[in-house]
Amino acid sequence: METQAKKSLFNRFLTMVEVIGNKLPHPVTLFAIMAGIVIVLSAILSSLNVQVENPAEPGEVLQVKNLLSAEGINYMVSEMVNNFINFAPLGIVLATMLGIGVAERSGLISAALRGLVTSVPKRLITATLVFAGIMSSLAADAGYIVLPPLGALLFIAIGRHPLAGMAAAFAGVSGGFAANIFITASDPMLGELTRQAAATFDPAYAANINIAMNWYFLIASVFVITLAGTYVTEKIVEPRLGKYQADKTRDEAEEKISYLTKREKWALFYSGLAMFITIAVISLLVVPEWGPMRGDGDNPIIQSPFMNSLGILILFVFLIPGLVYGMIMRNIKSDKDVAHQLTDTMASMGMFIVLAFTAGQFVAFFNETNMGIVLGVYGAEFLESVNLTGIPLLLGFMGITMLINLFVGSASAKWAIMAPVFIPIMMQFNYSPEFIQLTYRVADSTTNVISPLMPYFAIIIAFAQKYDKKMGIGTLVSVMLPYAIVFTIVWTIMLFIWMALGIDIGPGSPIYYNN
Repeated sequence: METQAKKSLFNRFLTMVEVIGNKLPHPVTLFAIMAGIVIVLSAILSSLNVQVENPAEPGEVLQVKNLLSAEGINYMVSEMVNNFINFAPLGIVLATMLGIGVAERSGLISAALRGLVTSVPKRLITATLVFAGIMSSLAADAGYIVLPPLGALLFIAIGRHPLAGMAAAFAGVSGGFAANIFITASDPMLGELTRQAAATFDPAYAANINIAMNWYFLIASVFVITLAGTYVTEKIVEPRLGKYQADKTRDEAEEKISYLTKREKWALFYSGLAMFITIAVISLLVVPEWGPMRGDGDNPIIQSPFMNSLGILILFVFLIPGLVYGMIMRNIKSDKDVAHQLTDTMASMGMFIVLAFTAGQFVAFFNETNMGIVLGVYGAEFLESVNLTGIPLLLGFMGITMLINLFVGSASAKWAIMAPVFIPIMMQFNYSPEFIQLTYRVADSTTNVISPLMPYFAIIIAFAQKYDKKMGIGTLVSVMLPYAIVFTIVWTIMLFIWMALGIDIGPGSPIYYNN
C-alpha cells in the first residue's frame, strides 16, 4: 500500500484490518488450523449433548458429531482424499483455467483488452467491469474464475492498479451475486426452498409462489450496485492501493496501451467468429427441445444438466478462440506449443491446489459435524426471543444471515437451513415468503466479498498473488471491506424504500403476507 494514501479515519481503520489480518498464518495454514478447531469444538459440543431439531425434517433431531470419536477419526482419515478432490471449486477452476490459459498465453486476451481500452471511454471501464461481474451470475460460479483475472489484466493495460480491477470484478461477481437482469439458476434453487418452507405455514399461499418472485427488485439492483461498486473502486479502493509498481523480474510487467495491428485485428475477428460458432454449437445442447442437456419441468434451460455443466463448457469458449488466435498470429505452431501453454497454466495454479487440500478438509469437517445447522437454529431462536418487530426485526434477520455467511459459503445450503425456521416466523409478522427470501439474498450477497471461508475467496488470493506476493487474507479483506459496507448500506436503504412504496418485488409477489 502506498504510504502517500490519505490517512482518513476510514483509511486508518482499513489499515488496521489489513495489519491484523496479515498477522494471520498463510491461508493454507489457516484452513488447517480452523479444521483443527472444528475437530476440538465438535468433541466439546458433542460431550455437552448439543442438538437441535432439523428445520428441513421436523421431528428429526440433529446432534453435533464428535470427530474425535472412533467413528469420527475413521471418517477424517478415510475421507481425506475425497474431501480434497470433492472441494467444490477445485475441478472446475483447474479445468476452466486450461481454456483461459491458452487464450491468455496465445495473446488473445491481451489483444481483446487492448481493443477494448482503445475503443471504450476510460471513464466507463470500471462500471463495465462491475456490471459484467454482476451479470456473470447467469453462468453460476464461473464469474469467480473468469472475471477477476481479466479485470486485473484490463486495469494494468491502461496503467491502473491490477488489484483494483480484480477487486471491482470480484465485488460485482460476489457482492452483486444476487442481482441480475435475467432469471438465474439461483432463482429456482432458492425459490423451491422458499415454497417448501411457506407450505408448512400456509400451503395454499405457497402453491402460488413463483421462482421469479424477486425479479423486479433484482433488476433495479443491477444498476444500483453497478454505481456503488464503481464509486467504491474509484474513490476508495484505487486511491488507497496507490500506483502499481510492477515486478520487472516477472512476466506480468506493466503492459502499455498500443493500438492493434492489421494482423491482430484479423486474428481477433476470426477468433471472435470461432467463439460465436462455439457458443452456437453449445446452445444446441439445450435450446432445442431435443437438446441432450435440456432439463424437464417448467424451466428446462435454467434447471438443466446444461446449467450444471456451464463452468466446464466455458473451457471450450476460451480454448477454441485461443487456438484460432494463436495459429493466425503464429504463436501456436504445433500441438507441442499448446501442451506447453497448458502446462504453464497449471504450474501457476500450484498454490491454489495446495490450499484446496486444507480448505477442503475444513469445509467437509464443518458440514459433517452439523455445526452449521446448529448455528442457524440457535440464531433463529435468539431472534424470536428478543421480540423484535418491523425494521429492527428485518435488520436482525439480515445480521444473522451475514454472520452465518462467514461460516457457510453456499447460498442454497444456508437457505436450506434458514428458510424452514425463519419463513414461518416472519410470516407471523405478516412478511411474505417472497420478501423474506429477498431480504436473505441481499444480506447474503453483500458479505460474500469478506468471507474468508467462501471457497472462491482462496482463488482470489491466488490470483492476486501474481501482482502482490505478500497478498494475504488481511490485505484482501481490507480491500473488499469498503464494498461490503457500501453495498450493505445502499442495498438495505433501497430495500426499505421499496417497502415504503409498497411495490411488488416480482411478478405477483407482494411485500406483505395477508392470511
